[in-house]
Amino acid sequence: MKFKLALLAVKNVNVSKQFYQEIFNQKVVLDLGRNVTFSGGFAIQEDFAWLTDLPVSSVVEKSNNMELYFEVDDFDAFIQKLESYKNIEYVHEPKKYEWQQRVVRIYDPDYHIIEIGESMGVIAKRYLNEGYSIEQTSQIIQHPIEFVKMFI
Repeated sequence: MKFKLALLAVKNVNVSKQFYQEIFNQKVVLDLGRNVTFSGGFAIQEDFAWLTDLPVSSVVEKSNNMELYFEVDDFDAFIQKLESYKNIEYVHEPKKYEWQQRVVRIYDPDYHIIEIGESMGVIAKRYLNEGYSIEQTSQIIQHPIEFVKMFI
């Protein structure tokens, strides 16, 4: 058995397709009308209740129990891009975690949580370039030494 992709229920496949293409640079791999698969390994589905034979009322909005996770190399540039979209609803503003990663969480048009984090590789490189040892960087960013070594 092989896991293939995650699928998000959406109200309007065209609105969601545009959102993921414009903001997250997702390329459409397969467009079946009500179902669209993106290059990032996830899909969106309009009429999910119909597809699954579930009551329409059981497809809940804003469940806040899962998220799609993206990483960007230039977090500041992405935040500037995001600010140019006036209809974005934030789960929370950009913040920094103890492992030194900056993240922001937003809702997509159907209120699925999307997390965008600064690339952990970029963070590791930053500390290494500042003169921190592999071991120190590993401790600071709370990632294994083997991970940090990939960026030297």
